[in-house]
Amino acid sequence: MLSDSISKYIRPLSPRVTTLQPSGELATKVKCIMFDVYGTLFVSGSGDIGITRQKAPQTEQLKNLLQKFGIRRSPDDILNDFFTAIDNEHAKLKANGVDFPEVEIDKIWMRVLNNNNLDLIRTFAVEFELIVNPVYPMPNLEKMLADCKESNLCMGIVSNAQFYTPALFQWFLGSDPEDLGFHPDLMLFSYRFGYAKPSTYLFQLAAESLQNMGIPVNAALYLGNDMLNDIYPAQKVGFKTALFAGDAGSLRLREDDPRCKNLSADIVITDLKQLLNHIR
Repeated sequence: MLSDSISKYIRPLSPRVTTLQPSGELATKVKCIMFDVYGTLFVSGSGDIGITRQKAPQTEQLKNLLQKFGIRRSPDDILNDFFTAIDNEHAKLKANGVDFPEVEIDKIWMRVLNNNNLDLIRTFAVEFELIVNPVYPMPNLEKMLADCKESNLCMGIVSNAQFYTPALFQWFLGSDPEDLGFHPDLMLFSYRFGYAKPSTYLFQLAAESLQNMGIPVNAALYLGNDMLNDIYPAQKVGFKTALFAGDAGSLRLREDDPRCKNLSADIVITDLKQLLNHIR
């Protein structure tokens, strides 16, 4: 469960109601459900993992964090070096043919802080993330996962993520993802592969794992809150799709993006418990 260093950053977060209504039907029964994490299973303060330059924090918490770790630099300096290091790594990966690159955030922080102590860097990275992007379980998350497991539904994750993302389940639900019912071969976190959504790379890996398990791709449902990052690549690979529209803070309809212009999910849900109506 939560350590003292983490628990001080945790506070309840509530999703904000959207204007969308539940809709759609699944024509055939699904055998597997794949999930996005940030903005879908967990309320995310930034709406996704990490932060953008526009949302970069200038808070006392960040100053206190730097002071705690003996870092005698300003938050502005640290953030500037942080984003520059990410940009440089993205450029390198793109030059190697990665369409939507993902970094390993602990390696980024090693460069920014000029420190190779992995345990210390990871502790810093977790606390930094919880400051800039507080998270909290979506309503009915635990019940939904328990009911899916009880129904013997195969479950997986395809998510933009970092090393601390799998720990969210232990921190908040008291169980590792595998104990909650997620199949180890179907937990695809972007930092492990160097590819981020909306690349189809992670979805293609998921499809291959499903086929090895004897589950057709079109018998799997993918649930996410972002039409571009979630629904678009999932459909391209052949998954059925569900748009989670339960939080105005994370719902991304992407109506101005040409890739999403004529795109729609098979179903729309506004509460995780509604998913059960489509899989029983």
